[in-house]
Amino acid sequence: MIAAAEISVLDPPIAERALDQLASVLVDCVEGGASVGFMSPFSRDDGLAFFRKVSSSVASGDTVLLAARLDGKIVGTVQLGLDTPPNQPHRADVKKLLVHRSARGHGIGAALMAQVEEEARRLGRWLLVLDTVPGENGYRLYVRAGWTRSGIIPDYALFPDGRLCDTAVFWKRLTNR
Repeated sequence: MIAAAEISVLDPPIAERALDQLASVLVDCVEGGASVGFMSPFSRDDGLAFFRKVSSSVASGDTVLLAARLDGKIVGTVQLGLDTPPNQPHRADVKKLLVHRSARGHGIGAALMAQVEEEARRLGRWLLVLDTVPGENGYRLYVRAGWTRSGIIPDYALFPDGRLCDTAVFWKRLTNR
């Protein structure tokens, strides 16, 4: 049995140690074949570069970055994208739900999603959207968590090995808005 993960918002400035651990989670997910925007080979330096950009977006207020820790080490993360057009102040994008393969199957993804929804509510964002590969772990998690699938876009992106994959677009209207 795995201990419950501690979920927290990473406020700026994000420590280098946290960035390194976030990069490790991302590298593991890409190496595991997750279609999360990156191609193989994908290095630790690539992961650090990505999370340094995210850190800048957190500092500017355009992104909320959450981390899941087990025994003090980051094993999962998710982002809430707040950089929406002026006519969409009520909406946010859920991005890059990542859980290290060694920590999967213990509710960390669900805990991260529950907390990202709470952060959205706190910030007055009551309509959330995301996309994911049909049939993958995230897809099943979103269905269980009450998200509504709008549809499937065929051949939307590539897996890290270059194979095409579809994407499913989901949305969720939060209660207590």
